[in-house]
Amino acid sequence: MKILVTGANGFVGKNLIAELNNRGYKEIYKFDIDTDLSLLNDYAKNCEFVFHLAGVNRPKDEKEFMEGNFGFTSELLNLLKKHNNKAPILITSSIQAEKDNPYGNSKRAGEELLFNYSNGTGAKALVYRLHNIFGKWSRPNYNTVVATYCYNIARDTDIQVNNFDANLTLCYIDDVLDEFIRALEGNPTKKSEYCFVPVVHQIKLGDLADRIKSFKESRNNLSVPNMEDALTKKLYSTYLSFLPEDNFSYDLKMNKDNRGSFTEFIRTPDRGQVSVNVAKPGITKGNHWHHTKNEKFLVVSGTGAIRFRKIETEEIIEYKVSGEKLQVIDIPTGYTHSIVNIGDTDMVTVMWVNEAFNPEKPDTYFMEV
Repeated sequence: MKILVTGANGFVGKNLIAELNNRGYKEIYKFDIDTDLSLLNDYAKNCEFVFHLAGVNRPKDEKEFMEGNFGFTSELLNLLKKHNNKAPILITSSIQAEKDNPYGNSKRAGEELLFNYSNGTGAKALVYRLHNIFGKWSRPNYNTVVATYCYNIARDTDIQVNNFDANLTLCYIDDVLDEFIRALEGNPTKKSEYCFVPVVHQIKLGDLADRIKSFKESRNNLSVPNMEDALTKKLYSTYLSFLPEDNFSYDLKMNKDNRGSFTEFIRTPDRGQVSVNVAKPGITKGNHWHHTKNEKFLVVSGTGAIRFRKIETEEIIEYKVSGEKLQVIDIPTGYTHSIVNIGDTDMVTVMWVNEAFNPEKPDTYFMEV
């Protein structure tokens, strides 16, 4: 299928083209503000579907709203009509089209133009009044407040929250793309004459700012966001896309001594804690037991032995472990346990425990195996 995408270099356009490529659509006509205008005639002649994403959001002069959101749409439709091309046209409008302001008026004018064209030619018109879209490759101080907050917070720049209780309706770029692909394949989500993206999220402006700030703080407290919450998961992915390219990494506190090191990696309030333990040759660590706390050990490098003894018995159970064969060892409650490096090189163990360490209730009792 030959697909025309206007606004190809914009936030939605770049994401859409990447996903079209992922799904095997290769004949994509890309048109943007700096594309040779003569190419539009050829594209309008040959295309079989149109994603009309081009538009003006933040012009220097308000008259540019009508020129960009109505005038260019008119030009595109005239070219399609010239070539008697009845390809379906998907246009991105805005919920602002319901309001009486220069931007909304220009979007509504573009909608009406397309509906009239559809009625006159029989071409399918798919009009999406979109909410505030956020996601990777969006532009701060232009596309959405999410992009602005992510960009500034990632750079320790102050953000402005004018109304903490202002309600926002947000739509994630991947959800938009899924809907656009459905429309391309003939199954748009529609209500009356308008199409819509069925997945949206509600959040207050103040909560949005606090949540994005918590993503930055997670590097210090080693927390990870609650990925069960769909909006949090999408916001976190968006935040990471705005990290400065010289700041992808961050240091962890390594607790070192002559035995090796112990380093916390991740802490969560409900899924426990992950740490990395390095033991030098001949070193034994552990020799303790727990009432309720339980762990998983995974040796990823080196060779070791994990030993257990139920605290009221004398029998010792031993498991040999090695980075040559990745194997998870569960550490049951009520067993004192130890791990010893029996190899000639450092032994590296990834350790998960079901609860983050609480010094006031460590649930850890010394007892040699």
